[in-house]
Amino acid sequence: MVPSTDLAAATASAFQETFAYPPQGLFRAPGRVNLIGEHTDYNDGFVLPMAIDRAVWAAAAPRCDRQVRVVALSLEPNEPHTFSLDGLKPDRVIRWSNYIRGVLALLERAGHRLGGLDLVYAGDVPIGAGLSSSAAVEMAIATAACHLFVLDLAGLELARICQQAEHEFVGTQCGLMDQLISVLGQEDHALLIDCRHLTWQPVPLPAEVAVLVCDTGKRRGLADSAYNERRAQCEEGAHRLGVAALRDLNLGTFEAQAGQLSPLLRKRCRHVVCENDRTLRTAKALRRGDTAAVGRLMNESHTSLRDLYEVSCEELDLMAALAQSQPGCWGARMTGAGFGGCAVALVDRDAVDAFSQTVTTLYECQTCRTPSLYVCQASAGAGPV
Repeated sequence: MVPSTDLAAATASAFQETFAYPPQGLFRAPGRVNLIGEHTDYNDGFVLPMAIDRAVWAAAAPRCDRQVRVVALSLEPNEPHTFSLDGLKPDRVIRWSNYIRGVLALLERAGHRLGGLDLVYAGDVPIGAGLSSSAAVEMAIATAACHLFVLDLAGLELARICQQAEHEFVGTQCGLMDQLISVLGQEDHALLIDCRHLTWQPVPLPAEVAVLVCDTGKRRGLADSAYNERRAQCEEGAHRLGVAALRDLNLGTFEAQAGQLSPLLRKRCRHVVCENDRTLRTAKALRRGDTAAVGRLMNESHTSLRDLYEVSCEELDLMAALAQSQPGCWGARMTGAGFGGCAVALVDRDAVDAFSQTVTTLYECQTCRTPSLYVCQASAGAGPV
């Protein structure tokens, strides 16, 4: 993987080579790893993500017309894709362009008149790995537009615009977590986000423990997966239980009423109710330095995602189990929407090398896939470079 500093320089250089003039600005938006709180954001619940030191970089300059020329440096072919800001609609052929189209369209719908843009972007957030590469692209483009066209938009408003762009132009009914952590991330901290009231609190991460992302190598297409189906099931469960969202139920109340639900809906809803509780307990444990409690809650979260929410897969289950069994690992779980992608593990820093070597070898032997394991640092949110 190319280091981020080299990738930033390569993006700016590619802009010069493509458009024969230098970019006016270089902008960065990070991916994220969610420590705990999975499939709770769209249920008005609690999440605990951190922005990571893997990001999308966008080199950009304004144009005098309404045309947008964009190059996705990490995708083939590396040729400009051109479209007009007028009458923007999703492109059914060049699907990657819908992330850019959607953000620009939603900015204009919010009352911000834009000009055309020349753009080149690239990233080292793995695509389809559950680390929110899509939100990083959206936020990088939104950040570029805000600075180049002097738009006075707060982080929360930007996150909402990017979320709506993904709903309408990509077709994924995502919650707000990914976009929000990409713009609001803080170094050395996770953020406990209340997805109903849209408030957040920084939660310090222990210096002696590393956050390892364990990429299974299995990819999934989020918009085409069962993500939207799970969201619909949660909404139906909340409706049948007479609440606005599953956030409104504690475990005791839920268990008293669970008989009103079908067995399938009962499993889906039980995961969300318990996951909200686990997320709040994890934040408290981190604040008091109780790494063992954090690890236990992460392990419980994976079991719930596997057995109740049924969004794991053989590769994720194997990766989580291998991680959990290693010396120095406090806990591990799948992260992201599921069906492929990554697990996240909390590992003593002095055990990272042995952990990585052993897990890589065992996983490769059992799956014939070569995984990627890397330490992630909690980073700052999106902005100009």
